[in-house]
Amino acid sequence: MKARKRLVRRILGAAATTALAWLVVAQGLLGGSASTASTPAAVHAVADETPGYAVEGFDYPQADKILAEQGITLKRGDGHIVLADCASRTGLLEVWARSSDLVCFRVTGNSGYLTLEIPSVYAIRGNDYAAQVDMTTADEEQSYDVAKNTWTPVGESADEQGREFMLVEIRTSK
Repeated sequence: MKARKRLVRRILGAAATTALAWLVVAQGLLGGSASTASTPAAVHAVADETPGYAVEGFDYPQADKILAEQGITLKRGDGHIVLADCASRTGLLEVWARSSDLVCFRVTGNSGYLTLEIPSVYAIRGNDYAAQVDMTTADEEQSYDVAKNTWTPVGESADEQGREFMLVEIRTSK
């Protein structure tokens, strides 16, 4: 019973503090007068001026520019798998495709994911992370485990019919 009374006092105390804060804000907005007739309009005017909430959509930054320059579509991810310059060639996940030659990704964090579209992928060289990739063709989806720090045949290289596959997702973990 005592715990319940303490909880009620805390809730009432928080409500009173909130009400007092609103009163102070309303008075400041109205230049010191607490006119109740104009308070809602003043508070509404200030509310319209404040910035909205930032909502993370996980869309890949500058995806349109990358598509125009490199011909690959980067869609969404958690920021732990990012497009990288292949010139450094250290610790990168390397994707080989007939449509765009070599595309490299830097992987950070304990895990990551990236949805994308790279057509005609035939091999992936893993890095220090465990990686899985999903690929699609016109009528089938395939998943492959990419071996760490070695080449893994995927897509048409691993398909008995030699069909072209599009890389659609990369997932990594330490």
